[in-house]
Amino acid sequence: MKNIFLFLIVNTFLFNQLLSQEDYARIKVTDDIEIIKISDHAYVHITYIQSPQYGRSGSNGFILTDNGKALLFDTPMTEDLTRDLITWIRDSLKAEITGFVPNHWHNDCMGGLEYLHCIGIESYAFDLTREIAKSENLPIPGHGFTDSLILQLDHLEAVCKYHGPAHSMDNIVVWVPSEKILFGGCMVRALGTQGLGNTADGDIREYSNTIRKIMEEYDDARIVIPGHGQFGGMELVKHTFELAIAANSMIQE
Repeated sequence: MKNIFLFLIVNTFLFNQLLSQEDYARIKVTDDIEIIKISDHAYVHITYIQSPQYGRSGSNGFILTDNGKALLFDTPMTEDLTRDLITWIRDSLKAEITGFVPNHWHNDCMGGLEYLHCIGIESYAFDLTREIAKSENLPIPGHGFTDSLILQLDHLEAVCKYHGPAHSMDNIVVWVPSEKILFGGCMVRALGTQGLGNTADGDIREYSNTIRKIMEEYDDARIVIPGHGQFGGMELVKHTFELAIAANSMIQE
């Protein structure tokens, strides 16, 4: 009996570890917006656009909620999609957004920032993100931070932290300790990707060093959300680290 009990525990553990994005229910908001609930307080928003370069492609963002309040991390790429997402959060989650933080300055992170400002949502960003936004003549997040920022949401907190350049010079991660969820954004690559993607505004030489810090600090993450593609566990960060090592080796040859 003891052996049977142990067998059930081990196999239940393994089953839980093997759950993928496809095991979670999807909520269709519009033809271009999907929501995946990943915990009682956390959601991934996926928005799709059509582009000449990539065809129809999706970008991930993150929503954290508690007691009728919400924090939003990354907007969709357009103001129209952002408006649709905000409407869903208010109508379906019955939550008011108390703060917004972009992962970095690209439009798949803050393309809807101007709309957020128009409806009075407070925005926060790493100081370098604000500097780049200003130099690129983009909407500028309202509040800056130099290294890390902790946003409180009633009983939950989200830690926004800069670890170094990678996909972009200003990319940060968001860590929710109570949920053990890491929103890595575009610096984290989904499994199955064969390269680091767009690094034109990043630093290939420092990429692996930045990812190594993330591997060490968040080694107990339960869910890791990349900027594009399916979420998973820490295997995504390890996969990204290997890609970064390979890319760095190529430029040094």
